[in-house]
Amino acid sequence: MKNFSVNSQLLRRKPSFVQTIQNSFILAFRSLLKVWHTPEQLTDVTLQPIFFILMFAYIFGGAIAGNVDKYLPTIVPAILVQTLFSASIISGTQLREDMETGIFDRFKSLPIARIAPLAGPLLADILRYAIATFSTLTTGYIIGYRPAGGIINLIIASLFVIKFSWCISWVFAFVGVVARTASSVQAISMLVMFPLMFLSNAFVPVETMPHAIQWFAKNNPISHIITAVRQLTNTGKIGSDFVITLIGMIIIVGIFIPLTVRIYSQKT
Repeated sequence: MKNFSVNSQLLRRKPSFVQTIQNSFILAFRSLLKVWHTPEQLTDVTLQPIFFILMFAYIFGGAIAGNVDKYLPTIVPAILVQTLFSASIISGTQLREDMETGIFDRFKSLPIARIAPLAGPLLADILRYAIATFSTLTTGYIIGYRPAGGIINLIIASLFVIKFSWCISWVFAFVGVVARTASSVQAISMLVMFPLMFLSNAFVPVETMPHAIQWFAKNNPISHIITAVRQLTNTGKIGSDFVITLIGMIIIVGIFIPLTVRIYSQKT
């Protein structure tokens, strides 16, 4: 009887790959049901990109680019990256909130993969990223943005940013696992996000910055993905920044998925 109990525990801890995928999608569906019952959770991915595009385009467009139309090819891809980047922060915050409610203690008692409670909500967040992408690009189109790269490259760029945000969400999931409260996750994540976004080529040309900041801005990973998205949407080209960002995404996933799951398993 004792051996049977030990074997049962091993089976629970080491499910097959197919079971892991199934468990993750089931918990992703649970997260989507939460959004269905509380749709106000989508405010950040629906209203925020509209607000930022209108604000930056009509307040700063004339000063930076001469007029709004010339500034749109610069600002719309940047706001797209910013919106999805900030949406990935919410993933870590919501993860921490779930852990504080004790729901993860229930998951621990179930015969599911250890990674499923983490991967499920992050998979569900892909829908939020898609909504944010649609909201951003639609707003840009309404006020005059016409990506010269064509619809196919626009779709590729959108999928690329969504994939980037999903990879980054694992970084903030790690923060959510190690932090003590949801508010601390939010504070830490904002301290990371704002320097990366504003010390980049998102809103102004890097050449206009002080020399000491230029070096950081040029090597900033956010600058690389924004440049990659701009090249795809505005010229239809895939450049070195696309490749650099893709390699970075692979490294992030390779490091933070196993690290987050390991620490989560230790803490639960």
